[in-house]
Amino acid sequence: MFNLFRLILIVPLLSINLIIAQEDWDFKSKKKDNTLFLDTRAINGHTVNVLEKEILDLRITHRFGDIATTQSYRTLFGLDNSSDIRIGLEYGLTDKIMLGGGRSKGAGPFLEVWDGLFKFLIYESEKIPFKITLSSKAFFTSMRSSGLSSDLTNFIFFSHRISYHNELLIGIKPIDRLTMQISPGFTYRNLVNYQDQNLIPHLGTVFRLHLFKKVSLIGEYFANLNTTEYRKNEYNNPFGMGIEINTYGHVFLLNFVNSRGIGEGQFIPYTNSKWSKGEFRFGFTIARKFNT
Repeated sequence: MFNLFRLILIVPLLSINLIIAQEDWDFKSKKKDNTLFLDTRAINGHTVNVLEKEILDLRITHRFGDIATTQSYRTLFGLDNSSDIRIGLEYGLTDKIMLGGGRSKGAGPFLEVWDGLFKFLIYESEKIPFKITLSSKAFFTSMRSSGLSSDLTNFIFFSHRISYHNELLIGIKPIDRLTMQISPGFTYRNLVNYQDQNLIPHLGTVFRLHLFKKVSLIGEYFANLNTTEYRKNEYNNPFGMGIEINTYGHVFLLNFVNSRGIGEGQFIPYTNSKWSKGEFRFGFTIARKFNT
């Protein structure tokens, strides 16, 4: 199993290495880099970055199945399965405002999930690498209502299909090559289980360690601050680690996460997988930017 894990990690990295010049992997930088993040996303969550004016970003994100459960070998350690997949477009309206939208297959209780994004760069320091950004998202499921009164997908009202997510992203580069970010926020769902609560406050944390000229290590963790016994027993906090690779016009992210859903309306309230039980999965994101 360990050899398979190494193969899953090494093959994509070797493939991408073929299109990156050898000097791009040089650890020595000719000048100090004040960049906080290369992309508008960390792994699942957002970073403080916004798109520049008139930049269009096409994003494809994929999550496979469980890697290390007792039955994972039957699905080639999750590669046969698709936990979730999302395709989205985002656009820099100004240098401080970006809009976006996308559609994901969905994971957990809700499928056919559409999302809309508004993101605003509130503050950027001219002296040190430091930014504050507001991110606001809405989610809508177009799946068919179950019609069962006890079912979470019994959408009696149109508003039951909608959930919201808001957070304040605060990022800083305390030392060269290391970026840190915290993101206090909340997710609000109009329809929940009778034991659950509509509002879920959270605190997200992200680090980015710049390893080479175009390669970085990224970690992401969301702490659920809704501490009811129901949520403690049923759900877990989402955590992921990934390798970010920047090429000409593309950003690749290869990661391992315990969450199945991609959007905040799914991975924050509905992650029930545990790393300790082998319930984590391989995933990737490809982002391609265009000048318009």
